[in-house]
Amino acid sequence: MASVRFTVTPTKAEDLPGLSDTSPDISSRSSGRGHVRFGSRESVNRSEPLSEGSGGLTTTGENETPDRTNTDQGDGNAKMSNVYINNSHGVDDDDFYDRNLALFEEEMDTRPKVSSLLNRLANYTNLTQGAREHEEAESIGEKRKSPQMGTFMGVYLPCLQNIFGVILFLRLTWVVGTAGVLQALCIVFICCCCTLLTAISMSAIATNGVVPAGGSYFMISRSLGPEFGGAVGLCFYLGTTFAGAMYILGAIEILLMYIAPWAAIFVSGSPDGEGAAMLNNMRVYGSIFLLLMALLVFVGVKYVNKLASVFLACVIISILSIYTGALVSAFRNGTVPSTFDLSLPSSEATTTLWLQFCEGPDLNASCDYYFNLSNISEIPGIPGLSSGVITGTFSNIWSVYLSKGDVLEKGSLPSPRPVHPPTNRLPYVFADITTSFTLLVGIFFPSVTGIMAGSNRSGDLKDAQRSIPIGTIMAILTTSLVYLSSVVLFGACIEGVVLRDKFGDSVKGNLVVGTLSWPSPWVIVIGSFFSTCGAGLQSLTGAPRLLQAIAKDNIIPFLRVFGHGKANGEPTWALLLTALIAELGILIASLDLVAPILSMFFLMCYLFVNLACALQTLLRTPNWRPRFSYYHWTLSFLGMIICLALMFISSWYYAIVAIVIAGMIYKYIEYHGAEKEWGDGIRGLSLSAARYALLRLEEGPPHTKNWRPQLLVLLKLDEDAYVKSPRLLTFASQLKAGKGLTIVGTVITGNYLHSYGEALAAEQTLKHQMDKEKVKGFCQCIVANKAREGISHMIQSSGLGGMRHNTVVMGWPLAWRQSEDPQSWKTFINTVRVTTAAHLALLVPKNISLFPGNSEPCAEGYIDVWWIVHDGGMLMLLPFLLRQHKVWRKCAMRIFTVAQMEDNSIQMKKDLATFLYHLRIEADVEVVEMHNSDISAYTYERTLMMEQRSQMLRQMRLSKSDREKEVRRPQQVCLFHSSVSIRADGGMSASENRRVHMTWTKEKALQYRATHSGCSTPEGFRDMLSIRPDHSNVRRMHTAVKLNEVIVNKSHDARLVLLNMPGPPRNPAGDENYMEFLEVLTEGLERVLLVRGGGSEVITIYS
Repeated sequence: MASVRFTVTPTKAEDLPGLSDTSPDISSRSSGRGHVRFGSRESVNRSEPLSEGSGGLTTTGENETPDRTNTDQGDGNAKMSNVYINNSHGVDDDDFYDRNLALFEEEMDTRPKVSSLLNRLANYTNLTQGAREHEEAESIGEKRKSPQMGTFMGVYLPCLQNIFGVILFLRLTWVVGTAGVLQALCIVFICCCCTLLTAISMSAIATNGVVPAGGSYFMISRSLGPEFGGAVGLCFYLGTTFAGAMYILGAIEILLMYIAPWAAIFVSGSPDGEGAAMLNNMRVYGSIFLLLMALLVFVGVKYVNKLASVFLACVIISILSIYTGALVSAFRNGTVPSTFDLSLPSSEATTTLWLQFCEGPDLNASCDYYFNLSNISEIPGIPGLSSGVITGTFSNIWSVYLSKGDVLEKGSLPSPRPVHPPTNRLPYVFADITTSFTLLVGIFFPSVTGIMAGSNRSGDLKDAQRSIPIGTIMAILTTSLVYLSSVVLFGACIEGVVLRDKFGDSVKGNLVVGTLSWPSPWVIVIGSFFSTCGAGLQSLTGAPRLLQAIAKDNIIPFLRVFGHGKANGEPTWALLLTALIAELGILIASLDLVAPILSMFFLMCYLFVNLACALQTLLRTPNWRPRFSYYHWTLSFLGMIICLALMFISSWYYAIVAIVIAGMIYKYIEYHGAEKEWGDGIRGLSLSAARYALLRLEEGPPHTKNWRPQLLVLLKLDEDAYVKSPRLLTFASQLKAGKGLTIVGTVITGNYLHSYGEALAAEQTLKHQMDKEKVKGFCQCIVANKAREGISHMIQSSGLGGMRHNTVVMGWPLAWRQSEDPQSWKTFINTVRVTTAAHLALLVPKNISLFPGNSEPCAEGYIDVWWIVHDGGMLMLLPFLLRQHKVWRKCAMRIFTVAQMEDNSIQMKKDLATFLYHLRIEADVEVVEMHNSDISAYTYERTLMMEQRSQMLRQMRLSKSDREKEVRRPQQVCLFHSSVSIRADGGMSASENRRVHMTWTKEKALQYRATHSGCSTPEGFRDMLSIRPDHSNVRRMHTAVKLNEVIVNKSHDARLVLLNMPGPPRNPAGDENYMEFLEVLTEGLERVLLVRGGGSEVITIYS
């Protein structure tokens, strides 16, 4: 019988028959195009080459005898492993290889037996080590007037109005009297430096492009990303809201203490209850004021804006009256009229003052101990600039901190120490709170806030990038000069005891700073009242708009409702929420307790403004081109440090609460917020950090202690673009537990130019499936003409620098025996070879559909490890990693190893137990002895059936190829005859003769089919029946059968079995037999994980 000898030319491996097309476990759907296969058996003349696709084949003549030529694939090994080779061709090398480990014999030089490894690890000291978008305008289509406001009206004056506030009139004198001039100057200087440095950073950000509505929130969010932007934006919103509450409380304090004390609703019958009654009055009147102001803002912001100029005028007039009064005090008698008759009592009668301290008008009446031991004298409350009160021995330059309940007294005069402290029923002035430097910082800082007023009006400015820096910095310098000079004037003009009198009890209940003003204290009282009301209205106007801007960005889902408002855009719902939060501040009812709260929120906002500027400057992002050039990253970092220090100096517990609130908002946005790409600095910082880390990783291979599986998961998509084996991702997530690198890849067969859209859709499918399975990682889709090429490219090129995969996870080709197309399992084997060549580990879960999901924890059972050959310790490490996940946590670990006849199994068990002890891995150890036994008839028959089946499938595939060719060839003949041109004499040209000679005719096709009918002829059957199994295949089958028997016997009830995966044969002719060996090896096991190490140690006994 004639035969054809195939001699494969050394072209690409993809051109070999049966090694192309797609793999069912890896690539995506096949393109459906036909592939060239080698033709059927037929004698072919050398002058008549085969039809298309047959290049690289040579044939023998009809009379030549059959010859079986082995194909050498260039691995230097010429061992005969072809399925046609019978036993006579094999070499009896049982003495060289263990009969029970024949399946692994080709790798014994690189993957030693466990017994050999344990022998070498005598003292366990010689293990190898280390082996979006552009911003859209929110008011599209609205007709707006062209911005005409300049620096003075648009930035400078609004900043002045927002910075000057209630603290200047109500608390600055008390701060100076308590802290002294030097420490007061220090407090003011630190706070002003904080705002000045923040203003410099803000100017750089504000001039780096257009700043729409949202002001500081917009700047921070676009510079630091939605997480930081949302967290700091909400903190700034809360700070502005509590500022409104603070201003309202200040206005109520001025009203009830200095304008209309008779309007108090709650009046205490005893001096001890006056404080509580005052707090209740503050709560009631504060709630009423808040309601009225909220209604005014709701009716229309235009009324608030019209009143703004009136309120600003009140502030300026009040400040001018203070300076005028200080100058006038230098030329007038500074005595303040006394409330009581201070004349000393005579021997006959008593005075009004006597009645305040004694129980009756009689001279023998019982009097206060402090009063009896003291002399009464009158001193000027406002000595004036020329009095030298600031330079005396006990002058205002030094601090006098008091505890709650202490009596205010002049330090330069001797004071008796009574046995019993004075009580509130006597007309003494007491300290209402315990004071300290840190407390005063927290109370004063709100008086320097308000520097964002100019940036919030950027849309109304003629030249925002010029006006914002100049106007804001000039306003800060002006207010800083006013505060610093006020500290010096107060210390130089007012007596220290009066300065420490917070509520003016010693000056007939007047506002202390009002006693200094000219021409009347009422100028300060009325001016400060209206200025605080105006500041409260500004806060209630700005805070809802800030919340609306955050809500419209849609980064915090539960705030979406506050993005809506009235038809004209007024934030109704945001105003309602702002009023409710401000009411909480009013219920606190103490200006000194509310001030530190809003200080925290403002300081946090300023801190992140400085951080944004420093980050953008250091990263040198291409878009960072601010017109304001007088900034530097060191100034921004200094501003950050001052902000952080002030937070903890003023109130460390409030600082922690504010940071926790911001952190919670940050994490909420990170996990539940909308995805936004604003080109923020945090993204740039992440890129810089990633680049730095990748460059560091490039310095050398990872140490064994740092080794963990960095996975490349190969998936296949079906015809509808769905993932065929999603449980592979589930298994990957259980193995990784969110740590390390995970790359999920698939291959699309086709042309990249035509399949680009398909690749994008596949990538989205992978991302969706990864989110569903909670796999943190990256996805990659490669388009290639053949699946094998795509998989090879992916294995070679995935990852970047030191962040590359070291382990490949792929599925087992399902139903490969029943498939007519051999490409599925051939692609699988090719992937195993590529992985081995790349020195990567390989994990192949078999029966992946039976593996548990993330919500299906395994009951108590065992994870069995069959350690047959040493491959770097992968088999030890994988169960440990799996048991970190909740699904496998209840499973115990058992390790089995195989001992041969010449091994000492008892010593092996001891050595292995010691090895596991040093590895800190808890597992049961068992050594299975495999006795040398003769090859059974079952093994011989199983091998014979395997080879006969391979031969039959080969013949069937050849027959199918013949049928496909027969369908095409008659069409080619017809097309050819229709295209032949006949000459006039009925002949044809020489070229046409040659074309007819090279064309298949019907007779030739019939003859070819009759000669090469394969197993359809009796000769074909006799050929198959005469096959004798190859000796090496019998030995391998013997190993697979015996190991399978032992594994099934010991691990039939195990939840998971981990097993060394033998490598594919070096000769590709035995690939189909290799698949059969693996099937036999894992037969009868429910869940199997085949493991191949990458050639390096992955686990160590050292710390």
